[in-house]
Amino acid sequence: MARTNFHDDPENRVDKLFWGKINIEAATAFCYFHKKSNIKDFIHSLKYDGKKEIGYILGRHFAAELLKSKRFKDVDLIIPIPLHPKRQKKRGYNQSEWIAKGIAEIMNKKIDTESVIRNTYNESQTKKGREERWTNVESIFIVPKPENLNNKYIMLVDDVITTGSTIEACVKIIQQTSSAKICIAAIAVAGN
Repeated sequence: MARTNFHDDPENRVDKLFWGKINIEAATAFCYFHKKSNIKDFIHSLKYDGKKEIGYILGRHFAAELLKSKRFKDVDLIIPIPLHPKRQKKRGYNQSEWIAKGIAEIMNKKIDTESVIRNTYNESQTKKGREERWTNVESIFIVPKPENLNNKYIMLVDDVITTGSTIEACVKIIQQTSSAKICIAAIAVAGN
């Protein structure tokens, strides 16, 4: 796997992806995601072949790196990017939640799957461009209990960052409704 080693670099390309768009403490990805990478096969098996344990294992390995970083070690709460209940029912699980489970175990942090909810069922993002991706995710999240997030340092966890539009939408709604600080951790970032 082509690791990024972004966790200690505040000017890495994942951080830069969000500059000027959302206010975050830090952002990182564990590996590069491209057509010939092993991580592509792992993510595909995690999302489409029912191999949720892959997410857990990847999360544990990723957490070992995150623990070495001052930017991520003081997190209070881990929130996996939510799936819409229809998509989660169809898949049987949320792949980001399985990644978060691995991270949470190694970092000894709690996972919260109830404070941010995906309230709109939308099409897959995989074949959309940046503008289409943003339009597809606008207003898709709600925060039913913002008081649970106030004064917390939250790590949002996702599988792959491509344009960052889904995470951006999630961060915006959390920040509109609470006083949380946020960092982002994804298993992979598109490109190399």
